Amino acid sequence: MSTMTTNATATALAYQTGFGNEFATEAIPGALPVGRNSPQSAPFGLYAEQLSGTAFTAPRAENRRSWLYRIRPACVHLPFERIADGDVVARFGDAPTTPNQLRWDPLPMPARPTDFVDGLVTMAGNGDPASKTGCAIHLYAANRSMTDRFFYDADGELLVVPQLGRLRIATELGILEIEPLQIAVIPRGIRFRVELPDAHARGYVCENFGAAFRLPDLGPIGSNGLANPRDFMTPVAAYEDRDGSCELVAKFMGHLWSAALDHSPLDVVAWHGNYAPYAYDLRRFNAIGSISYDHPDPSIYLVLQSAGEVAGTDNIDFVIFPPRWLVAEGTFRPPWFHRNVASEFMGLIEGVYDAKEEGFVPGGASLHNSMSGHGPDAETFARASAADTSKPARVGDTMAFMFETRHVIHPTRRALETAQLQANYFACWQTLEKRFEPPAGG
Repeated sequence: MSTMTTNATATALAYQTGFGNEFATEAIPGALPVGRNSPQSAPFGLYAEQLSGTAFTAPRAENRRSWLYRIRPACVHLPFERIADGDVVARFGDAPTTPNQLRWDPLPMPARPTDFVDGLVTMAGNGDPASKTGCAIHLYAANRSMTDRFFYDADGELLVVPQLGRLRIATELGILEIEPLQIAVIPRGIRFRVELPDAHARGYVCENFGAAFRLPDLGPIGSNGLANPRDFMTPVAAYEDRDGSCELVAKFMGHLWSAALDHSPLDVVAWHGNYAPYAYDLRRFNAIGSISYDHPDPSIYLVLQSAGEVAGTDNIDFVIFPPRWLVAEGTFRPPWFHRNVASEFMGLIEGVYDAKEEGFVPGGASLHNSMSGHGPDAETFARASAADTSKPARVGDTMAFMFETRHVIHPTRRALETAQLQANYFACWQTLEKRFEPPAGG
């Protein structure tokens, strides 16, 4: 059998909904054992296998694990061997890390057949997977589906943000189908294959070495707002019972490894637990903002966070800037000039970012490291300073995002030497003139 078989006992929906809940799903009725996780003999001759994403003794609220009931255990493959890393980088900081503001044009589409794994280009990062802290930030550009090739990342979980083209992500635990303005998160260790329903695909990937992404607490916002748990989608069970030559690529300690196997590894017939891939539609984000004056901090647009060791200083924040109304009176409405202790890597999925109307284009990226000054360009500043703020303004047809981290983000040597790096990014602020007019006698 060569096709993915979907859950016969689930609802007609393609996904279960909710974030971080305990799920149970089976593609064949009766495939989930009753009462025991690891029975002496699992139904239908399946193997029981636990997949743990946290320490066994992690607190219940943070513990992530799933039980898989599969045709063959995950250990059935030939030994891994190192393969070429391509444009995936293992270490950060080998090239000098500049305090300058950086901005890149989009990746060009590949000229030769290139799948999702081969299309990954590491732009920046920090920390390392051995210490389980920090992140790597990649772009991808692909024009070929993975067929008999599969991938898993032992270094971190993958937050995938498409900018161009749909992705069909077939995982061990089921299928995710996402398009631009949707995201997918694939936990550390989950095996998957990426298929391209369209001719080309391009986007961004944040590889999180630290604590798993979670929804932020809402504090004084209350019980509603931002990203709602019910809008996150987790796949129902689907499996491939397919024999034949396949390749399993692993990312481990920053490098790529390859192992041969004689079957598809996507052979999980049933599973239950809370360690699973999920998808989210960014258009469902409930934006909160000021209705009087001034701005809330951009943390008000926080979708997901990877918590750091110190409360309130995250390993990674995933923030979006969605369509919204601006109504604050007497206020400079675009993002203000600022310097942060945190570092910001931004991308643009569609439209125009309200602080950069030229040069920052969909598929492009920018990096503003710790304490590097940035903000609206000169034209945006002039226009916003003269705007009539007695009337509301709609920021529409846009979706920008930010990977923000408390660690310095080190651009890779390739990112600093690529033709996509804009040499004149700094020029957008150089026509900001001196406006100071002290009072007479002052």
